[in-house]
Order: sequence, then structure tokens, then C-alpha cells
Amino acid sequence: MSSAYFPPLPLGQSIPASPHAVSCSLPTMHAVRGYEEKDPAIVRQLTNGYPRFVLHPFTRRLVAHLTTVTPALRQRTLWLTSSGAMAQALLAHLTPARGAELYTLPGLHGVSHPESPETAALAKVFLQNLGGFLSSREAEDHLVALQLLPAPHPEEVFAGDAPAEIRRQLRTVLPGTTDADLLLASCGMSAMHAAFRAVNSLQAPRGRTVWLQLGWLYLDTIAILKKFTAHPADYVYVREVADLDALRRIFAAHGARIAGVVTEVPTNPLIQTPDLPAIAALCREHGARLLVDPSMSSVFSLDVLPHADLVVSSLTKYTASEGDLTAGLVAVNPAAPAAAALRSALAGTAEPLYARDAARLAWQIGQTPAVLARIQAATPSVVAFLEKHPAVKAVFWALQSGSRENYLKLARTPDATGGMITFTLRNPGGLEKFYDRLRLPKGPSFGMKTTLICPFMYLAHYDLVTTPAGLAELAASRLDPDLLRLCVGTEPVDEIIRALSEALA
Repeated sequence: MSSAYFPPLPLGQSIPASPHAVSCSLPTMHAVRGYEEKDPAIVRQLTNGYPRFVLHPFTRRLVAHLTTVTPALRQRTLWLTSSGAMAQALLAHLTPARGAELYTLPGLHGVSHPESPETAALAKVFLQNLGGFLSSREAEDHLVALQLLPAPHPEEVFAGDAPAEIRRQLRTVLPGTTDADLLLASCGMSAMHAAFRAVNSLQAPRGRTVWLQLGWLYLDTIAILKKFTAHPADYVYVREVADLDALRRIFAAHGARIAGVVTEVPTNPLIQTPDLPAIAALCREHGARLLVDPSMSSVFSLDVLPHADLVVSSLTKYTASEGDLTAGLVAVNPAAPAAAALRSALAGTAEPLYARDAARLAWQIGQTPAVLARIQAATPSVVAFLEKHPAVKAVFWALQSGSRENYLKLARTPDATGGMITFTLRNPGGLEKFYDRLRLPKGPSFGMKTTLICPFMYLAHYDLVTTPAGLAELAASRLDPDLLRLCVGTEPVDEIIRALSEALA
């Protein structure tokens, strides 16, 4: 059945149709595997990709130009970073033993090293984890200045003080905060790393070096906790978000050594909500700091600030609903015991949000309540369809049984669910057939006006879904490797359900 909605998107097409899009079409499982395995036949068709994972074409073009006109860069790999501080951090990570050197030009910072696949992989993963790549709009501006592009891509932007407008909009859902409490960042992972470093700088001198990860979290949040804690034993994974007794036992035994607890509300991808007020009380009783990430539903849907020391969120999701930029937020709870110290520790630590990205976000962020209202009106209908379909095994969303009450304690209204749904299929081998038949846009990211679906574990944890040890690790956390992650957009809900029904038939 043909439809005006959801026409087929070819492999690699930008989602949305912008050179700054944060998603791209991966229409088949063959394409997903090829993307993860860096198959040249797949990769060469990608016009872009999620900005922390795929080096943007504008950045690649700028690097190619710089290495061509700079003799000292011949036979070297150049990484352009979001700031001079990020370049310094990358240099320290690679160590001089690898021949790494700082690279600077007016307005540009980076690191070069002798050509080496191993060193390049280390650099790329580091910049991915921390969100340290040059913004696509900043790369575009340099290409225009070098006359390698005629002009920036035309787009609507906020004409005034963009950071002030973003903070003004955020204060509508984060009341009591001041500009000093709202730190804007280049992406959610830059915000998470800044929050982690700030808490560490206050807690480590007191002998507090242990970090608790509550529930399965997004992969780069896990990477930050694993890589930047002082010792491997300082990273503790608490699998069950609802197991308060386990958390109490850990605090009873190690409370004086615990620096902080990091959790997502709800979690990604099982969309489980812990009892946040109870966890906050436990953290404050023992002097630990609580970092809460509400990106799956957004700070506009969930009121988590009163319970957290720091709220860390990806503004790429829902607030940048056109899907054409990345941005992040660290919000200090002004009523938290360590608020003043955290403000001071956070100052200047996040990777800066590029001016044009801020202007574009400031133009979009005022639409967030209306966009969320449309998404959240449709989401329960999609959930109801999936729950009743005989081909669907399990459905997870904000109001699922088991954590519904915990979610509603935080929801700004009873229908403030966000748009995220994850589900599994009853047929163990049915993923490829369903995914390949589905007409919905398929690619990474979420929280856009565009509905997006992806085989989440394949995109986020390909190393785990392709090895026996990895599959065992997923099973221990009750994660199905074939789990699908769907984020409802603003299209007519009947069309979304029609597309799902066709593919499930």
C-alpha cells in the first residue's frame, strides 16, 4: 500500500534533508551491519551520520585542504577539535610517544599524528566519548572563509542573544536557576563529561572515588564512567534500577567512598524509571552527588531538578526537534548542598556550543512544548497497537508496569511520556524481515519531528551483539540483542501505525 507519508529513503540520505542533519538512512540490516563493520560499499554512500560517530563531510573536506596546503602535515592524520582545551586533552590521551602534536590556526585547534590505524582509532573513540569533534557549522564557516564553499547552508536562526534565549526557555522548566546554573555544551556527552569532572574534582580529594551506574545507560556515558574513574574497582554497575535494597547495601558498606551516582530517567533503552526521590535521599544522607539524565523524555516532560545535584541532558533530543544540531546542558540544582561548589567547578569545563549552533537551537527551542504535545498525544496509540500485536513479544515505554508510578512522580503532566518506545519481536529470527520491510525512517538519534527507528543494540553495542561474551553480558542485563528502538514523531499517528502493521504482517 503506497502512502504520501514515509516514502523509501535511500541508503545514506540525510535525516532531515540538511547538511547538518544528525541522522542518516540505514534502510536494511545489511546496511546497519556494513555501517558498523565499515564496509566501503556502505560507508561511501553515507552523506553524513550521527555527529559524534561519523566525521562530518565538511570537516573531512577542511582536513583534506589543510593537509594538502601544509607540508608538515604530509603523512600525518589531523583531528580538528571543538576547542583548544579538547585538543590538549586529546594530545595527553595519545601521549607524545605516538608522535602526536598540537595543531593550531586562528580559530582552529586540533592534533596531528603519524598515520597509524591504531592511533587514529584511539583518537576517534576519545573524541566520540567526549563529544570533541569540530561542529559541522564551524567547519562550514571555515570552508566559506577559504572560498571552498560559496556560502553557509541557508536556515532560520534566532537573531538576538542566542545563549540567553536558550537559558530563558530552559528556566521555564528549571525554575530558580540562574545563568550560572545553566551550562550549555556542544553535545550531551560533553555535558556529561563536564559534570563528571566537576563532581570528581570536589569528591576525590575527600577520598571519594567510587561511581555507581544505576541501570544500563547510553554507551558513551558508560565509557566515561569506565575510562575516567581512578581505578577499575571504582566503577560499579548496579543492574536493577528498582533494587533500592541493593543500593542501600552498597551505601552502607562503601558510602564514605562513593563520589556519585549516575542514572538516566528513564533509562536507555529499557525505559525504566527508578525511585528518584528515594535515591536522592540516600545520596544526600551519605554525601554522594546524584547526576540525572532525562534525555529520553526531556527536561520539558520531567521535573527531575529538585532531586538531582546536577541534571545532564542532550538538547539534541526534542529541543533541537528539526534534527540538525547537537547540544547539551548541565543544570545545577540551586538548592543542592554543594550548589556553589559545583557552579565553580563547572565553570568553563564543557565544550562550547558553537555560535551558529546556538542561534539555530535558540530558534527551535521555543517550539519544544508544542512538538512534545504532538509526539506525546500519539505515543500511547502506538504503544497500544504494539502491545496487542501477536508478532510483538514485549513493549517498553515510560508508563510500563513496574516503573509507571516512579515515572509519574516526576512527569510534569500525566501524559508527559516523551516519544520513546522499545520493543522486541516474538519470532527470534524476525528482525531482518521486519526491519527491511518497514517504511519508517531508519537511522540513529531520536527526539525529532521525524519518527525514527533503529535496531538499537546493533548501532550502540555492535561488539556485544556479535560475540558470545557480549551476548552473555546483554542477557545478564535482560537486553535482547534484537531490541528495536522507536521514537514517535509528529506525523499522523495512523500513518505510523499503518507502516508498523505492514512490516509486522
